[in-house]
Amino acid sequence: MKTIMLCMILLLVLHIQPTVSQKVPCFASFSLTDGTCSDILGELTIDDCCLNSKYGYQEGGVCKSCRTAQWSEWSPWSECSVSCMEGVQQRRRACYGIGRCYDVYRKGSIQTKPCEDRHCCPENGGWSEWSSWFMCSVTCGSGIKKRNRKCTEPPPKCGGSCLGDSEETAQCDTGIVCPTHGSWSLWGSWGPCMGTCQDEGFPPPEQHRRKTCTNPPPSMVPRGNNCPGSDTDSQPCTELPFCKVNGNWGNWGGLSPCSVTCGVGRQMQYRKCDNPAPKYGGQWCQGEDTRNTLCNTNVYCPFDGHWNDWGQWSPCKSPNERPINCKNKQGHRRRERDCIGRHHNGEYCPGEGVEHSTCYDIDKCPDLAVSWSEWSSWSLCKPDCGRNSVQKRKKECLPDISTYSEKNLEMFVGTPTKTCQPSATEEARACINLPEC
Repeated sequence: MKTIMLCMILLLVLHIQPTVSQKVPCFASFSLTDGTCSDILGELTIDDCCLNSKYGYQEGGVCKSCRTAQWSEWSPWSECSVSCMEGVQQRRRACYGIGRCYDVYRKGSIQTKPCEDRHCCPENGGWSEWSSWFMCSVTCGSGIKKRNRKCTEPPPKCGGSCLGDSEETAQCDTGIVCPTHGSWSLWGSWGPCMGTCQDEGFPPPEQHRRKTCTNPPPSMVPRGNNCPGSDTDSQPCTELPFCKVNGNWGNWGGLSPCSVTCGVGRQMQYRKCDNPAPKYGGQWCQGEDTRNTLCNTNVYCPFDGHWNDWGQWSPCKSPNERPINCKNKQGHRRRERDCIGRHHNGEYCPGEGVEHSTCYDIDKCPDLAVSWSEWSSWSLCKPDCGRNSVQKRKKECLPDISTYSEKNLEMFVGTPTKTCQPSATEEARACINLPEC
């Protein structure tokens, strides 16, 4: 494991050395969710930018992380590839950082499993015959009559519907003349206000608008009603501004301290729009009230360590040199993992690097009975695209541990002499509706 850590440190040095003179966009934030950079600091060498392992830089149009390589979390499962019947859904993860991510258990960067949002697909139904027409909507003049139909011949299945409208309308004429009552037109535009500035301390002037009884005018025979109310409206010009005073910037303040104590940060300067401040609708000062410059501490930030995967268990051994093979006596075993990627006084990995466990040694035991396990759960779909993807399940030949004190199969090490009766140990079935490769 120490050899792996030395190799990773050498890889980090080799990655940074060729780019000492090359300047790239440096960012103060690298997203471990989607691999994007944000909060740009400016153009720096990769060496300076990667003083902080939480920073990122852009090279060849791709955002890269300054930390040692590590897998991201799995994305949420995607939506099912089809809306009804069986399809598949997928989730992904990415390797971000310098070097390569270890994949001891061969999980890869994409996983696929079957899904079924709806067990059947929608089927449309058919319309019944139209009903009789209902009565006309008015008692004089022309109106509308309606009729309807129902989606029952046959009814739809599994969320389907009938194509077309369930209601139909047509014009109808009563043969009776209706009186036309007068209605106002829309208000006209407001007339102009007197002046463009309001004198402070005096009431504002008024403005007027008019409307006419012409939308429509009242009929003469039969006689319709006139429009109610007045045809004139007025309002004070309350929104007239006081005369403008445009704003002007004051002097820039001093530089703030550097925002970081390691890596590259910012120093800020501020100014106020108070020389003078804008009044009565005057324009605000043009430009920015804040500016910043980069500051380089030339100090590496701590690189926190992270655990690699657990190694294999050591052989199961007796705690006192007495034989435990094929006996109901517990032995001991251990496994290790390494804290990698820690540099410049970064945090140690939380937890322990060594794990101890009790165990039973059943290797080559001649009298231990065996039997087939139940079928396992179905595996993920492989490959993750195309027409030839399958998922599998297995069963295993397991020892009979009923006479032992502990019943946890993970504690038993080795393979008994006896074997299970011949039987199929693996089944496969096709995954359908995967995306094209």
